[in-house]
Amino acid sequence: MPEASAAHGLIVLAAGDSSRLGEPKQLLRHRGETLIHRAARLGLATAPADALIVLGAHADAMLANVQDLPIRAVDSEDWPLGLSHSLRAGVAALSPECAGALILLCDQIALDAEHLAALIDAWRSDPRRAAASCYAGHLGVPALLPRAWFDDLQRLEGDRGAGALLAQRSGEVIAIDKAALAIDIDRAVDLHWLET
Repeated sequence: MPEASAAHGLIVLAAGDSSRLGEPKQLLRHRGETLIHRAARLGLATAPADALIVLGAHADAMLANVQDLPIRAVDSEDWPLGLSHSLRAGVAALSPECAGALILLCDQIALDAEHLAALIDAWRSDPRRAAASCYAGHLGVPALLPRAWFDDLQRLEGDRGAGALLAQRSGEVIAIDKAALAIDIDRAVDLHWLET
């Protein structure tokens, strides 16, 4: 496959119950749009070959918020066991035609289409490597992980996501800086970042 046309899939992780916030963060609104819809819309703008959203807690409400988008739902029955289980469910369900997976969360309100395009371009320059966001002094999501990493993702346990693997394999990662991605909606004190 020519590197310029390497196909990627989209995995939006939206299964958590936002226990630290006390309400589903995915359904909070930022600039008139729920966070779950915003993440899915931005991810779909990268033209993935396959697109899925991993659901768990409040699945019906989550699904209702993305029903206008061409994205399919994957249930993570083990979501209470931690983020790794949702990530594993998404990776397992991704179409085999995808040479990599773009992993998104719902609570990074500084996420924008330009940054995602930069990740895609960086990954396509060498699809054997990962392309990841760099903020707060570490590599994290959004990140585009090559299929060669999928077996390692399937071995993650507990509340560990792609960040653990990116740190472990940092020598195989193209880093794209975006400091503002350190802002996420995790606790009530973070709600002031949201704009109506």
